[in-house]
Amino acid sequence: MTIDQAGAPQARPGPAFPEHETRVDDLRRQLAAVAGEATVRLAKRTSNLFRSRASAQHPGLDVSGFTHVLRVDPETLTADVEGMVTYEQLVDATLPHGLMPLVVPQLKTITLGGAVTGLGIESSSFRSGMPHESVLELEIMTGDGGIVVATPDNEHRDLFHGFPNSYGTLGYALRLRIQLEPVKPFVKLRHVRHHDRETYFAALGEVCTNRVYEGEAVDFVDGTVFGPDELYVTLGTFTDSAPETSDYTWLDIYYRSIQRRETDHLTVRDYLWRWDTDWFWCSRAFGVQSRLPRLLMGRRLLRSSVYWKLVALDRRFGIAAKLLKLRRMPPEETIVQDIEVPLARAAEFLEFFEREIPISPVWICPLRQRPGGVRWPLYELDPDELYVNFGFWSAVPLDPGERDGVHNRMIEAEVTRLGGHKSLYSDSFYSEDEFWRLYNGDAYGELKRAYDPAARLLGLYEKCVRRR
Repeated sequence: MTIDQAGAPQARPGPAFPEHETRVDDLRRQLAAVAGEATVRLAKRTSNLFRSRASAQHPGLDVSGFTHVLRVDPETLTADVEGMVTYEQLVDATLPHGLMPLVVPQLKTITLGGAVTGLGIESSSFRSGMPHESVLELEIMTGDGGIVVATPDNEHRDLFHGFPNSYGTLGYALRLRIQLEPVKPFVKLRHVRHHDRETYFAALGEVCTNRVYEGEAVDFVDGTVFGPDELYVTLGTFTDSAPETSDYTWLDIYYRSIQRRETDHLTVRDYLWRWDTDWFWCSRAFGVQSRLPRLLMGRRLLRSSVYWKLVALDRRFGIAAKLLKLRRMPPEETIVQDIEVPLARAAEFLEFFEREIPISPVWICPLRQRPGGVRWPLYELDPDELYVNFGFWSAVPLDPGERDGVHNRMIEAEVTRLGGHKSLYSDSFYSEDEFWRLYNGDAYGELKRAYDPAARLLGLYEKCVRRR
């Protein structure tokens, strides 16, 4: 790995992967076999998107074979991985070398390709940005069936920088070369409580800037808000040893420990997946936070991918809505969103949210773009700004006469007013003009014309708002 004058890592030629090339050739044949100019999509068995499709499904390309970690190189601190590799697979391959990706999204079945084209975030994002910022090279199949290798400084650099937040509408990532960083065996946690919004976000900003708290280095920062006077910043520090470690992979529940323990220790692997066992806190909707169902389910079934399948069944058959109607309760609006606003406006957003949206807890995650002056045109952040991500995933009752979507639209408007951004993995309600203003329609249009001129892939607005 080489370093440019701005200090940003640059890709260098890597080894060939013959078996991967065979899979690429097969995928190209699949695309060529799709009749005419039909729109295509990826045929995936799992997903972490929360957008239902409003129209008939398009022909699917089988990418089930692209699940290989091709190489982990401890000398260059890099890994070559295929696009459908999950972060669980990747972490299992890197930890034996004492390494991890710079940002590991919270859920085990998020794929590398998905996190780069659809964004991701975690508690290392205050120092390492988003997953796409540690990518050195992207091998992408474009809409016309071409295979391009895009790097930050080659002839496909515009595609490299425009790929994040394109959600597979410019092409599909078949292989990625990413940076890794060294880890220690354990993570020490400190859950620091605050009693009001202003001091909470001030403390969050201070620790993200100094990366030290009470004399100890800070490697991870996130937070949990349970109510207006119960706000926690959780600080994680790599350590070589631990007096004892907690286990939140079965009977005990991680998010409840935040309220009960000031300090804690986890193995580094358990820390990375601390949220997956209970899908943050969303497992309570399935009645599995009591001891008996947890005993019966065991570790194998207590994971986000199982809950996601239950959600998919509910969407298909409308089970929750039918139960509400049967119990003569008002219909509910699903609110599954991640948004971020500048730190200076974070308290203002939280005050709005607590006033208008009856959802608790709320996840907090600070985010700063990595230094180097790189521009990511479809999801631009101010490189000098610290942002605060708010994650909230639940449903709220609708008052008589309220239409579905009213709360989501309210959130979108507030985020825009505060100079923030909204992730597109869930339902969006923007008008087309506003959407393209917020997500750089000019830059997207140029990339679409260059890499998918026949529109074999869906457009970003059609996919993310019209849910096609």
